[in-house]
Amino acid sequence: MTIIDNPVEFNVDSLFVDLTAVLGRTVLLKCEGLNFAGSIKLKTARYMVEELERSGELHAGRHLIESSSGNLGVALSVIAASSGYRFTCVTDARCNPSTLAFMRSMGAEVHIIDEPTPHGGFLGARIDHIRELCADDSSYLWLNQYANPRNWQAHHQTTGPEIFSEFPDVDVLFIGAGTTGTIAGVARYAADHHPRTRVVGIDSYGSVNFGGPPGTRFIPGLGSSLDPQMLDRSLLSDTVMVAEEETVRACRRLAARGFLFGGSTGTVVAGADRWLAEHDPEGRLTSVALAPDMGLHYLSTVYDQTWVATTFPALDQPVQVVEEMAG
Repeated sequence: MTIIDNPVEFNVDSLFVDLTAVLGRTVLLKCEGLNFAGSIKLKTARYMVEELERSGELHAGRHLIESSSGNLGVALSVIAASSGYRFTCVTDARCNPSTLAFMRSMGAEVHIIDEPTPHGGFLGARIDHIRELCADDSSYLWLNQYANPRNWQAHHQTTGPEIFSEFPDVDVLFIGAGTTGTIAGVARYAADHHPRTRVVGIDSYGSVNFGGPPGTRFIPGLGSSLDPQMLDRSLLSDTVMVAEEETVRACRRLAARGFLFGGSTGTVVAGADRWLAEHDPEGRLTSVALAPDMGLHYLSTVYDQTWVATTFPALDQPVQVVEEMAG
C-alpha cells in the first residue's frame, strides 16, 4: 500500500510499454504521464519551483507566472495548489479545453492569447504578455521555462538516469522537442555516461527547434516558434520532423491497442517508427522512446472526429483508419 499526502511527491519512474504489437517493431515507450499532473512537465515544474524556494525568491506575496501550451501549466497548477502559491498561466487559443478547465479547477488564473506576433507566433505573444505584466506588477515571478537551466537539469538528474538504469545498453533514444529542456537534459546525460547511445530528436513541422521554417501548428505540446535556448544540437545524432496528420494517425494506432496517449507522444511514436523503418529495418537496435503525456486532455481534439475532420480533412475516414491501424 502507498499512502501519499502531496500530489507532487507521487511519480512513476520506471513504467515502459512494449510497442511491438502496435508498430510491428520493438520500441520501449517510457510513460511519463502517470502522475497527478499527467505529464513529464511535473519534473520540470518541481525543479524550477524548488530552486526559487531555495534561493528565497519565492515567498509569500510573490505570484508565479508562466507561459505554457498546456502540460507545464497543468503541472504548475498542481504544485501551486499543493503549496499555497498563486499562479497565472499564459496560454493561447490552441490550448485544449480540458487543460484550461483543469488549471482553473486547481485555482490557477488563465490568460488566453488570441493573436500571434508576426515573427514569434503565439509563443512570442505569450512571452510579450508576461513581460508586460511583470513590468507593471513586481509581485509576479516568471519561471521562464525557455531559458531556465533547471528545466534541462531536471531531466539530466531524473529522466536520463531512469532510462539507463532500466536499459543500460540502449542503442537509440527518441525524444520530442518543445522547450527542448527534456531532450537537452537527457542528451547531456547520455553524452556524459553512455556516449555510444544515439539520441534522435523528434519535432513537428512548423516548429523552428531544428532550424526549419515556422508554420501553423494545431496540436499543443511539441514544437516552438522561437529558437531554443537550451539545446546543443551537436548532442543529437539525427532529427525527424513529423506532420500533425502523422501524429493523429499514431495516436489512433496506439488507441486501437488500448493506449490513450497525448499528441506529443503520438508525434514521438510516429517519428521513431519512421526513423527505425529507414535505419533499422531488421530490428537489431534496442530502442527507447519517451512518452511525455497521456491522452485525456486530447479527447476534444486529437480523439474527436469532428475536430480532426475540420482541422485535417484528409483524415476524415475514422473507420478505415482504425481498421488499418489495428491490422
